[in-house]
Amino acid sequence: MKRIIMTIVLLSLVLLPVYSAKYVGAKKCKLCHNSTRHGKAYDTLFNTKHSKAFAGLVEDWKANDPYCVVCHTTGFNEGGYKMGAPDTYNSKFEGVKCEECHGPGSEYMKKDIMKNRKKAIAKGLKIPSEKHCVKCHDKKKYPWAKKFVYKERLKKIDHRYR
Repeated sequence: MKRIIMTIVLLSLVLLPVYSAKYVGAKKCKLCHNSTRHGKAYDTLFNTKHSKAFAGLVEDWKANDPYCVVCHTTGFNEGGYKMGAPDTYNSKFEGVKCEECHGPGSEYMKKDIMKNRKKAIAKGLKIPSEKHCVKCHDKKKYPWAKKFVYKERLKKIDHRYR
């Protein structure tokens, strides 16, 4: 019994820093990232297939299949989308939205932190790369996935500030 308790304590110490940042949902990002000055990043992203990815699962009756849900939601099993959670909670994590690529926003979303890229990264902002994208865009793992050429696909979801 002592060994089990020690294992739990040690695991919690190791995992606690990983989960300290919380997913806040893309609407929080919209507050700052939808102005003309910021290139209407929110609207641009929400007009992509990524943001609507979960709807396809619902249409195909696969919204309860974790094998599918992992690539069609934000933060699956990491503090975002949770199987069996109420729709009032999960709805903000349906689809591939801001925090799926940029990480949970609670620690970096404050305006004074976001003004400084180094501070934002230190607080958990992720700069997405091909390595992150191929977790889902991988024909070996998901044979039905479309051909994925990172540089071409990046252009389709480009929502950087101009």
